[in-house]
Amino acid sequence: MPGIERTIQVSWRHQVHFTHGVFNPANPVLRDVLVGGGGATRRKGLVVVDEALAKSQPGLERAIADYFATHGDALELVRSPFVIEGGERVKNSYFHVSEIHSQIDRYHIDRHAYLLCVGGGALLDMVGLAAATAHRGIRHVRIPTTTLSQDDSGVGVKNGVNAFGKKNFIGTFCPPFAVINDFQLLATLSARDKRAGYVEAVKVACIRDAEFFNAIERDAEALAEFEPAAMQRLIYRCAELHLNHIATSGDPFEFGSARPLDFGHWAAHKLEQLSEYKLRHGEAVAIGIALDVLYAKKIGMLDAASAERVMALLEKLGFDLFASELLHTDSDGNLMVLTGLTEFREHLGGELTITLLEAIGQGVEVHEMNLPTVVEAIHRLQERHTARTRKIVAVAG
Repeated sequence: MPGIERTIQVSWRHQVHFTHGVFNPANPVLRDVLVGGGGATRRKGLVVVDEALAKSQPGLERAIADYFATHGDALELVRSPFVIEGGERVKNSYFHVSEIHSQIDRYHIDRHAYLLCVGGGALLDMVGLAAATAHRGIRHVRIPTTTLSQDDSGVGVKNGVNAFGKKNFIGTFCPPFAVINDFQLLATLSARDKRAGYVEAVKVACIRDAEFFNAIERDAEALAEFEPAAMQRLIYRCAELHLNHIATSGDPFEFGSARPLDFGHWAAHKLEQLSEYKLRHGEAVAIGIALDVLYAKKIGMLDAASAERVMALLEKLGFDLFASELLHTDSDGNLMVLTGLTEFREHLGGELTITLLEAIGQGVEVHEMNLPTVVEAIHRLQERHTARTRKIVAVAG
């Protein structure tokens, strides 16, 4: 008997909304999103909140409860917001996924109800995995609360936790039902966390949009001072470019061997691990971008002026372009960061595929990296960092 083969096409809507004061009872965005899903007369919701956010905004839990109560004709909050730790630690154990599963089971959150997560990228990753695996997938609404999650990770389709010493080893591709970016939720972030998301904008501008890179350069001073309008412009355009890639790249679930939006990430993921996640993701990506920019310059792919523009912009935005973890060695004296290349390839399988720059706004895929040249670039970053630190100290003195 002959085999049976059919092509199955599945379309899905990916919606990202931008607002201020998402839990203000007069703001209809959240209600409209949940009601727009159809189904029951009253839409049930289970809300997970980042612990650090709840502490920095003491009235948040009450505001969430009041919002659902005000719209009680259409919405039902099944319990008080479930507060759980955020940050990368929440992704280092599957236990937290099981915690969310237990809440979904206890409060009968089915495929017509909603699991909402209010938090940073790491918590969104973990809760998204729980949503994707409970009942084989329930409706998940992300409300990102960091610059990084609003312009990059929170608007994507990936969920996951870390395992076996590898970032996002266990995970799914599952689009959220909706993403709601509330700029007001960024107000209480530390300077370090406000800055962290800038690097993903620099990344996508470098490989996709030269005019966006120019715009970030023009806004660099305002961004360094965390001027809200400049931050909102950056977040909106960065999110738009990421959604454009998901919708038009032809490979939103990474079935191939390339991750074109992960420019600078092969080193970044390893640096995060080597630092035991003391380095924030954005800080590690800034170093990874600088390393790959210097590498591209050294092999004659990228001109020196463009390389300097990228590194100078990252520094002006407040990023260090070197970390001691770049020089960590194993028992044989080999730089441990270089194993990030192997892990990057293994994460997708197939041949190694790294995105480098030919010009600002133009990324290109390569399938091999010359390790001695990578090492040279690492030492050049160290020299640049040392010189810059001495200059800062001299000026301060």
